[in-house]
Amino acid sequence: MDQPRQTEGTPGFCPDCGSIIPPMKPMGGSICYLCQKEHDVSVFGDMRIDYNIPFNKIPNEDDNDSSDDEQAEGPVVDRKCNKCGNDKMSYACLQLRSADEGQTVFFTCTKCKFKESENS
Repeated sequence: MDQPRQTEGTPGFCPDCGSIIPPMKPMGGSICYLCQKEHDVSVFGDMRIDYNIPFNKIPNEDDNDSSDDEQAEGPVVDRKCNKCGNDKMSYACLQLRSADEGQTVFFTCTKCKFKESENS
């Protein structure tokens, strides 16, 4: 039975037989498990990942017209903003450091949108 052919550059799959390609060797290419053909790094495609975390953007005047609940970027907790003194901040948690260390908590003021972080 014929296997469907994958398009060139599909990450991690052989363009000839569609099988999973093992990781690259330190020298040379990678040999397909099924058809035993050697391929270069181009079979892995573009493996780049971009992250964008906006931090302390200046709010527009139109943003001040809505209520505090509409401006929250996550769950709201009782925490005093260091910039405007507001007592409500929303938060989000991310694991930015290694797994054996605590998470990073990003707090956002519901009033002025000031952001701060805390490593827990």
